Amino acid sequence: MPSPDTSYVSDPTPGRGALRAARSWLHSDAPSLSLNGPWRFRLSPTARAAEDFAAEGFDDAGWDSIPVPSHWVLQGDGAHGRPIYTNVQFPFPIDPPHVPDENPTGDYRRHVELPAAWSDAERVVLRFDGVESLFRVWVNGEEIGGASGSRLAHEFDVTSAVRPGDNVVAVRVHQWSAASYVEDQDQWWLPGIFRDVTLLARPAGGVEDVWLRAGFDDGQGRIEPEVTAGASAFPVTLRLPELGVEQVWASPADVTPFDVGAVQPWSAEVPRLYDVTVSTAAETVALRVGFRTVEIRGDRFLVNGRRVVFHGMNRHETHPVRGRVFDEEHARADLARMKRFNVNAIRTSHYPPHPRLLDLADELGFWVVLECDLETHGFDAVGWAGNPSDDPAWREAYLDRVRRTVERDKNHPSIVLWSLGNEAGTGSNLAAMSAWVHARDTGRPVHYEGDHTGAYTDVYSRMYASVPEVRQIGTDGSRAPLLNCTPAQGARQRTKPFLLCEYAHAMGNGPGALDQYEALVHEHPRLHGGFVWEWRDHGIATTTADGTPYFAYGGDFGEVVHDGNFVMDGMLLSDDVPTPSLYEFKAVVQPLRLAFDGDELVVTSLRHSADTSDLRFHWRVEHDGALVDAGELDVPVLAPGGSARVPLPPVPVAKDAETWLTVDVALAAATAWADQGHVLATAQLDRSAARPAPAVRPRTDWRPSEGTLTLGIAEFTGGSLTRLAGRPVTGPRLELFRAPTDNDEGASTEVEESDASIAGISNAALWRRDGLDRLTTRRVAVERAADALRTVDRVSAANSGLWVTVETLWSLEGDELELRVETAPSSGWPTVWPRIGIRFELPDGAAPVDGADWFGLGPLESYPDSLRAARTGRFTAGVRELSVAYARPQETGHRSALRQLTLTSAGTGVVRIAALPDARGRRPGFTLARHTPQQIARAAHPYQLPESATSHLIIDAAQHGLGSRACGPDVWPDFALRPESRTIRLRLAAG
Repeated sequence: MPSPDTSYVSDPTPGRGALRAARSWLHSDAPSLSLNGPWRFRLSPTARAAEDFAAEGFDDAGWDSIPVPSHWVLQGDGAHGRPIYTNVQFPFPIDPPHVPDENPTGDYRRHVELPAAWSDAERVVLRFDGVESLFRVWVNGEEIGGASGSRLAHEFDVTSAVRPGDNVVAVRVHQWSAASYVEDQDQWWLPGIFRDVTLLARPAGGVEDVWLRAGFDDGQGRIEPEVTAGASAFPVTLRLPELGVEQVWASPADVTPFDVGAVQPWSAEVPRLYDVTVSTAAETVALRVGFRTVEIRGDRFLVNGRRVVFHGMNRHETHPVRGRVFDEEHARADLARMKRFNVNAIRTSHYPPHPRLLDLADELGFWVVLECDLETHGFDAVGWAGNPSDDPAWREAYLDRVRRTVERDKNHPSIVLWSLGNEAGTGSNLAAMSAWVHARDTGRPVHYEGDHTGAYTDVYSRMYASVPEVRQIGTDGSRAPLLNCTPAQGARQRTKPFLLCEYAHAMGNGPGALDQYEALVHEHPRLHGGFVWEWRDHGIATTTADGTPYFAYGGDFGEVVHDGNFVMDGMLLSDDVPTPSLYEFKAVVQPLRLAFDGDELVVTSLRHSADTSDLRFHWRVEHDGALVDAGELDVPVLAPGGSARVPLPPVPVAKDAETWLTVDVALAAATAWADQGHVLATAQLDRSAARPAPAVRPRTDWRPSEGTLTLGIAEFTGGSLTRLAGRPVTGPRLELFRAPTDNDEGASTEVEESDASIAGISNAALWRRDGLDRLTTRRVAVERAADALRTVDRVSAANSGLWVTVETLWSLEGDELELRVETAPSSGWPTVWPRIGIRFELPDGAAPVDGADWFGLGPLESYPDSLRAARTGRFTAGVRELSVAYARPQETGHRSALRQLTLTSAGTGVVRIAALPDARGRRPGFTLARHTPQQIARAAHPYQLPESATSHLIIDAAQHGLGSRACGPDVWPDFALRPESRTIRLRLAAG
């Protein structure tokens, strides 16, 4: 059979045959038939497959079976191709609108039994809610049409092709098409029919579309209805039973705005919804209406007259097994988790989600920036030459995408901004999209970050702006130029509300400085918060050749081009486990500000629309982490923005322990997203009595020694520790290296002039260049004194003239063994260091060290620029629980401000360590892990870490901050660790 014409694959215009009038996703009582389930499936390597598969009598018995919805590359253990991950690359030649002949093409077939009663339907419509990337449809051998726009709904009139009884539906899906050039959205390329397929029986006199614009003003609700139905469908009746509203419209001309009286408004904090039905004699559609009004007043973004602060997440649809296939139970749990972590907003990066997700957002309460299915980021590789955003040939494709986006989701009160897309440059097509949206929906502003000059959007949006730049934007900043703007354009942008559509790149261990961004939001009302990149890692569950499970990222499927683990950049791991960064986010954006002022607690509500009647304020007092008293504070109910001063309870202060007062703000009753007692906000007050650290005992009787001796619980050979508390232990060894985080590996140019980083070169590369991962030691001196041992070492790396002098002093102080380590770098170190610490090796032996009990900051890891979620207390964890299973192994597990540490074996203490502050009052931190930083740094995935028979304890005098340099600003200078002299002082005893 001759090769068919496949030129349509490279046609940028939308598919032929789909109904042009996109409409809302409605809950209707009209008959429908889900076509989800098993389909017959065949995969061909090119688009030029024979087309006879669509014929009714075609024999598909030899084909595979595949579920719909699904992605074919995630089915069949690789038999149907493999996923591809790219961020800013196209996985095909940049030759718009053409794609290669090597174009995987999936053919689907299934039989459908059409009910006999459907013969009464005026029309039968076949609806596809999501197909990647281009598809064509046949019914009973008759070609119906085709469409592109992977995350958009398309409907086809199949009335003339269907019949009662058995019908054959055939669908051909091409992985690549012209549409792929505008769907380069920093995610896995996952072809297939991945959302629902449905047959709809459209009744004569039915409701084709409904839009109920429900506004709120001064306590009153108003509905502006729009009903699409034929003249014969009237009368149409709207009922809102809870408010006693019934509107009967005899003709289309009667469908006019009307007031509904007093209502409770909808907001992300109080998501009040009202059930509404719109009916004809033939059909009833049900909606949930939320009354709210969105407006921009000056440089403020307001909902119901109050300024909104977005504490948001960029959310892709992704699951390690299903890919982008929607699962409502999982989605509900996902959004409930967001609420528990004080997330109040979602940017649907970078396409409309499954429509049910927006129902859940309405119900649970989120501010939503609804983004169009559009991104052309790969054109960056060719200097944006040929970018479709300014090409008239692509105009209709752009307009079709935004029309389908807005029309499908226009009824949702949670949507407060329409976004044209992401990282598609700029141009007349985007301006045309904006003009269409403004004309269609006057009640919601338009967002697009790439409109740097503000020519066609309503808010000023940026991604990954640094803290100083955001501060400048928040103030007048009239003398400073804005990005890519003329002075006049900059002046226009300064009149608009500002938001960060992406910031705080949450890749691996990080980000830092969340609290700095949040502080600016409360200093400058023009700043409206932003959206962290991003909510969850996109790992795909797979296994090694020997069956070891792991989460794959770019390159793990043999892609020709890929962007590595850049797809693992979420605050949630692929298996739904929250990272420490998510706890940090929760603490930073908590909805109440708790400040201690003398003997009073100052409580300020930062909520938008909810008062505090749903909250309880609990307090407790602990001595060195042990509970001694607790109760509840009597805090008056605060309106949004309100504040109150509340007396603190009497606090019993211990003489020989630290005294801490903790206040938790918790839910008084269970909600749809959290249990009673769930904590929303926390604050701590240190009421400890002053206790000076023991003075260092000066010694002058040092004499040379071979260094073989016993000091209390420690045994030394040649000046080196060999046993501690009866078990083999080696160390302390100077450790300046940490397994680089993704931010350490980032080569961003966003570095401060005062920093010791180098723009365009990653800190990790500099650390390896300077040999911090391969330090060697030369012992300079070993000396003894009465009950004391002193060594001096010079630590340096091969091919380096830089060094660190390490003086180690062991001494008996009463019944405790004291260790004091003084480090002093040579001059000339050119860059920041990852850490200044000492490492001990603890071989397993008969009783392996497998856990820790500590008093200090916890319970999760913390770093200099990520401390807000940490609280002072006593905590216990197993050695593996102390580390986070980041998709790419990296620095993890550091606990800051250590006071006391007990290393345990099977729950029994083996060594006790007291950490003393240095002369400036700074306390060390600790890390306990089963691998060294060097071993961790060599692994690309957790399964590549070697089997370990040793636990490794690192006591850090200091750690470098985390920053967001994987895609954003570097570590703030205050938290950058420059080479410097430091002291670590410990007291050790048997457990």
